[in-house]
Amino acid sequence: MKKSIIAAGLLALFSTAALANETLIVGATPVPHAEILEFVKPVLAKEGVDLQVKVFNDFIQPNQQLAEKHLDANYYQYRPFLDNYNQTRHTNLVPVVGVHIEPFGAYSSKYTTLAAVPDGATIAIPNDPVNTGRALVMLSNAGLITLKDPHNPQSATKDITSNPHHFKIRELEGAMLARAVKQVDLAFIFANYALEAGIDTDKALLVEKGSDLYVEYLVARPDNIQDPGIQKLAQALHSERSSSVHSDALSGQNFTWILITAGSGVSRCPG
Repeated sequence: MKKSIIAAGLLALFSTAALANETLIVGATPVPHAEILEFVKPVLAKEGVDLQVKVFNDFIQPNQQLAEKHLDANYYQYRPFLDNYNQTRHTNLVPVVGVHIEPFGAYSSKYTTLAAVPDGATIAIPNDPVNTGRALVMLSNAGLITLKDPHNPQSATKDITSNPHHFKIRELEGAMLARAVKQVDLAFIFANYALEAGIDTDKALLVEKGSDLYVEYLVARPDNIQDPGIQKLAQALHSERSSSVHSDALSGQNFTWILITAGSGVSRCPG
């Protein structure tokens, strides 16, 4: 009897250790990606996955470290950015599941309306190929510039065919745009960086409408996309119960986030 109790205890100990040893290291930008991952940690823990979140403040390292197998997955990017990275870096990172759409807006510390932005103003936009086009298409849709193809999300400044207001367009690294808002007249800023910088997102002068093109994905590699830990995280992020977790993670933030949830498509989460 005593031997049976000891054996049962050892079996339970080894089973617990086996569960605890299933570690998943995921790279993410701070807001809201890392916050959302922190909120689903308990869900993963109940399923035997120790989720470790590694926070990055740039858009290149999370993919580079994933490709080099220092990370198991990352969560911070949408398909056009991922496709461009794979093409230019000769990698083969793969989307696992779409999680949310994060609005992108134009902000000013000097003007309160888009109409007040003067001729000759300096406008800062992201300098990576994908997000440059994203900002230019927004300016085109607002009637401020004309593009060769107004629907091309990969437009570059060379594709501007008309600039009647003589705007000076400066391309800056995405992470620098929130800091540059006081030095320029208008800056296109990603919502996560706006929130980190304490910028009131209700005061965006121009906001992109949510588009499926910009759904932000959990991303992995072909060799591990079917791993149990990756699939459990995907399920946790893409489940109906997860939408309330996202809402909690984003509470108090003045922005509308479009959350992708299983069965219901999208739901809007006002901050």
